Amino acid sequence: MKPIYENAVKALDCVQDGMTILVGGFGLCGIPEQLILGLREKGVQNLTVISNNCGVDEWGLGLLLKNKQITKMIGSYVGENKEFERQVLEGELEVELVPQGTLAEKIRARGAGIPAFYTPAGVGTPVAEGKEIRTFNGKEYVLEEAIRADVSLVRAYQGDKFGNLRYWKTARNFNPMVAAAGKVTIAEVEHLVEVGDLDPNLIHTPSIYVQGLLQAEQEKRIERKTLREEGEAI
Repeated sequence: MKPIYENAVKALDCVQDGMTILVGGFGLCGIPEQLILGLREKGVQNLTVISNNCGVDEWGLGLLLKNKQITKMIGSYVGENKEFERQVLEGELEVELVPQGTLAEKIRARGAGIPAFYTPAGVGTPVAEGKEIRTFNGKEYVLEEAIRADVSLVRAYQGDKFGNLRYWKTARNFNPMVAAAGKVTIAEVEHLVEVGDLDPNLIHTPSIYVQGLLQAEQEKRIERKTLREEGEAI
């Protein structure tokens, strides 16, 4: 059985100042909401955060950004956060932008024990500056190293007390890769069930990758709501 923490702050006891944190989610979909709130409450500083994006101004990782807890952000998209823009322009935040597919593979490779790989994405752009370039079958590829992180934070729809996880539809996104890539992985689960309740064929993250569990409800905010006008054809 894996530790089941009573609140987010206790679940994050392993997180210290200066650590590199991997966070699952895509936009606001599938983010570990309560664990992020726990990081804010815990007040850890000087964090390097790796995630698809940095949330929005008032939710998700944007809360840590606003609280000046993040000193470096590694991600693939930054367009929904005005505070992010301000901190970058003011020189308060270091940013490393990575092509989205490359970011996903850098995380996946870490979980698979692969130290580096070649990809055509980014060749001939600033992304490739200072990196090894090799030619295979007449095409250039840039060498990318796997992500290194101290702690992974993910969110799952279901988890059993042994740490096996299932994700819900598009909320799966980066979460399985993130879960496998951290030295320590803490999973925030909506529904905690007994061992044996999950169909082994439907488990997305095996328990071997998970070191702790937090059962918590999520608000599941919508990043950008678009509604059709009354009478408008669908």
